[in-house]
Amino acid sequence: MKRLLSVSSALGLALAFVSIPAVAVTPGEAQEEVAAAGKTLDNFANDPDMSWFRGHAKDAKGLFICSKVTKAGFVFGGSGGRCVLVVPGEKGWNGPAFYAIGTASVGFQAGVEVAELLILVQTQKGLDSLMSASFKVGGDVSASAGPVGAGTGGTVKADLLVYSRSKGVFAGIDVSGSGIKPSEDYNKAYYGKDVSSIDIIVKGAVHNPGAQAALLSKAAKLYTAKY
Repeated sequence: MKRLLSVSSALGLALAFVSIPAVAVTPGEAQEEVAAAGKTLDNFANDPDMSWFRGHAKDAKGLFICSKVTKAGFVFGGSGGRCVLVVPGEKGWNGPAFYAIGTASVGFQAGVEVAELLILVQTQKGLDSLMSASFKVGGDVSASAGPVGAGTGGTVKADLLVYSRSKGVFAGIDVSGSGIKPSEDYNKAYYGKDVSSIDIIVKGAVHNPGAQAALLSKAAKLYTAKY
């Protein structure tokens, strides 16, 4: 059934960009985020209710994966989580590039405290937004809940299609009003030098061998599998 996200208030978004003390990120911590993203991708790909997702993921320009978004998290104020972006390139997959997402608590359904998100980046506008210093979902780009369930038809027109799961079932979290920005510290830890999302995603200028088995091979399988 097609589920459209309602456009929520940006209440609490200002808190999402409150600075917190910087803590050095280790390469191991960055790799753990990549591995967790790979597990999240597996969870969505293997979910029997995600038939539309499996059949249409290959049409997306990229996969934005958040393995753990918490209602009471403190990624940069409010609730939020860590995410990664991977895209198909001319010579294989580019990424991951690391991001932080800060969400207004109103986006969580009652009873949902922790969720995993997978966003299909549908348009060039959506992908370009992820190359910026920061942007707001629903303000700068359009977002809609991705269709779920067998027999779902039609085309959903949005820059971002959002899927969410909590405790193994569809969560329906509204990310409208959420702020997303690159995590430069994670990018540096993972690639060993200062690199931007453009360097990683658009130029494909850097790679980390640890990403292949943990995440990139799984993304490639999703894009080539026939359902």
